[in-house]
Amino acid sequence: MYIYGGNHNGRYLSDLHVLDLRSCTWSKIEAKVESKSVETPSPINITPSAGHSLIPWENKLLSIAGHTKDPSETFQVKAFDLQIGTWSMLNTYGKPPVSRGGQSVTLVGTTLVIFGGEDAKQTLLNDLHILDLETLTWDEIDAVGVPPSPRSGHAAVVHAERYLLIFGGGSHATCFNDLHVLDLQTMEWSRPTQQGEIPVPRAGHAGVTVGENWFIVGGGDNKSGASETVVLNMSTLAWSVVTSVEGRVPLASEGLSLVVGSLNGEDILISFGGYNGHYNSEVNVLKPSHKSTLQSKIMEGPLPDSVSAVHNATNPTRDLESEFEVGQEGKIRETAIDNFEPMKSKGGETSEHILAMLKAEKEELESSFNNEKLLSLQLKQELADAEARNTDLYKELQSVRGQLASEQSRCFKLEVDVAELRQKLQTMETLQRELELLQRQKATSEQVAINAKQRQGSGGVWGWLAGSTPQNADDA
Repeated sequence: MYIYGGNHNGRYLSDLHVLDLRSCTWSKIEAKVESKSVETPSPINITPSAGHSLIPWENKLLSIAGHTKDPSETFQVKAFDLQIGTWSMLNTYGKPPVSRGGQSVTLVGTTLVIFGGEDAKQTLLNDLHILDLETLTWDEIDAVGVPPSPRSGHAAVVHAERYLLIFGGGSHATCFNDLHVLDLQTMEWSRPTQQGEIPVPRAGHAGVTVGENWFIVGGGDNKSGASETVVLNMSTLAWSVVTSVEGRVPLASEGLSLVVGSLNGEDILISFGGYNGHYNSEVNVLKPSHKSTLQSKIMEGPLPDSVSAVHNATNPTRDLESEFEVGQEGKIRETAIDNFEPMKSKGGETSEHILAMLKAEKEELESSFNNEKLLSLQLKQELADAEARNTDLYKELQSVRGQLASEQSRCFKLEVDVAELRQKLQTMETLQRELELLQRQKATSEQVAINAKQRQGSGGVWGWLAGSTPQNADDA
């Protein structure tokens, strides 16, 4: 089982680890990076990412898209060569999708079907794209029918190499438990009626198929993890509950990884990691029985130290009942760590080693509990401070609102005064124009009178010289 990237405490990862399912041993792969890409001579940069999809193809692992610290507009397809241990960037053709994370990527024959996700601007998507792995050419599909609403963190699987099933996922406001089917031959969406015990809404879950059964593990709704592991019969579309866990355990986490493998000729489901308030690094294994029910099992034999630390670091007091097989004979049933009976095949030394390990884990858990308690007190104090600041800000807001109301009233009065002044100004302008008109009329009248007097005065002089006298006193 290969684990690549993810995030831890807000930090994006780019490490690559492999778990040998036969020896239960973890190994970190010191991957190399090609100085040039597969198709072009440009240098490449393997960016740490989370929310990507890891798909096995031939002798490679394909890492598809994913969120990064510095968002990129480029939809990246990275390839890790399992034989030579190197990363390279695949150069694709056509119009690629926008960069995203939380999408579903499903291998159908020689093509990858990509649906949905969330882009770098936190916009939810429900577009559909297909990448031909032989020609590395993108094709955007405009399917008919009603597609699933935009979402991320959903699960997808192909049935009978023809039908693409989409289940669950979430938006910014809610999570879904709807089931959608895309006919890959007619490219038509449909929403069939689900049967049986329909799972609760969830996002961040993982799914794998065994035959015609689609197993869904984990997920949550941002408030609590989904405790039920469910299975869908893809032929009848009937759900049933496989098993259920209690408490905050890794199997009820968002963002866990899930693969199907084989051990001693039998199919097994292997889960790793996840986040449920804490980042987990635990490995859990489920084995379908012949009665179509599941029992939780771990791998055979004592775990090496490198895996024991991972297996027990997060949840040493698991609530899920587990059944162990030791070799070909005998079974040990574990219900809780307090009732754990160490395997006696290795003698007292193994028991002492396990007890010492459990004691160390207990001390580590107590230390973690004390740290969490201290953190809780700090958060409570910060909450109290925030509430006090909120009260002060509310009072200040009320004061500002009062001032704003006064200013609004004052502005209203000023607007009324301005309107009155404008009206008076218009009246004064009218009176000014009338006054100017009257002044021009007066000036004209005076000029006419002066001209008339001048004419009269001129006539009297010539008449006097001629010996004529005025007719009346006024003329004189």
